Amino acid sequence: MPVPRTLLRWLPTFLAFPLGGIAAIAVVGPVRSTLTAALAGLVAGAVVGLGQWLALRGRGVGTLWIALTSGGMAVGAGLAAVVTTTATTTGALVATGAITGAVVGLAQSNALRRGIAARSTWVLAVSVSWALAWWTTAQVIVDAERGWAVFGSSGALLATILTGLVLPRVLPSTTVEVVALETAVAR
Repeated sequence: MPVPRTLLRWLPTFLAFPLGGIAAIAVVGPVRSTLTAALAGLVAGAVVGLGQWLALRGRGVGTLWIALTSGGMAVGAGLAAVVTTTATTTGALVATGAITGAVVGLAQSNALRRGIAARSTWVLAVSVSWALAWWTTAQVIVDAERGWAVFGSSGALLATILTGLVLPRVLPSTTVEVVALETAVAR
């Protein structure tokens, strides 16, 4: 079975998650409060958003994706910190993934310029995949109590594959196809 080209372009973006986590620890420190969760989410979200945008830029997704991801992750991580009190149990990490993923997915869906069904599908996909990513990381990582803003590489790979399988259903038509059609009609 051939792998969709969209997924192949999307797969390397999994690296943005651990890089974003490292950047958040370096800039903000560990997640210990609602404020540090939101600030760490802002930093990690900017790195994740940039990595994802690099894969999506040829598919009609603009640089707004980066800001939406960063802002969504800041709000989502802050909200998750309120709900979980920044606990690092497996259940709390899964809840953090579900909440943060839902807010990030909702924010990112604004860049998709698609109908409510596609946008809702994206919100659900990001929320579920991020919850599963934290569950996976909780089974592997040995220092969750360090206060990471985002799941580790094992979870990142899972979340990236899951969202990558949904991407072709939610992305807008490419601008290249529109330009080619307009050029053909003009002739």
